[in-house]
Amino acid sequence: MYGSPDDVSLKDADFNELDPTHADVDFARYVDECTLADAVVANMGFDDTFTARGETFSLRVAYVHMIAEYARHNGHADLLRELIDGTTGL
Repeated sequence: MYGSPDDVSLKDADFNELDPTHADVDFARYVDECTLADAVVANMGFDDTFTARGETFSLRVAYVHMIAEYARHNGHADLLRELIDGTTGL
């Protein structure tokens, strides 16, 4: 991804602004973020809560939200793949 990860101008960046030659670095950053998130919740239970932006959430709500986000975006990725290779269904 172009620029610093903390660059606010990238918040709403579009995928066509990405450089495929940075894929390894971008994926490594994703893996690092997942590792950090796993470490933060390692000793938490699903009913434990945390506050973000002034609102309190349970870990369970956070996981359900992330599962829904991944499901929605995986569907988008599948549509893009179908456009590329023409394969649909099983």
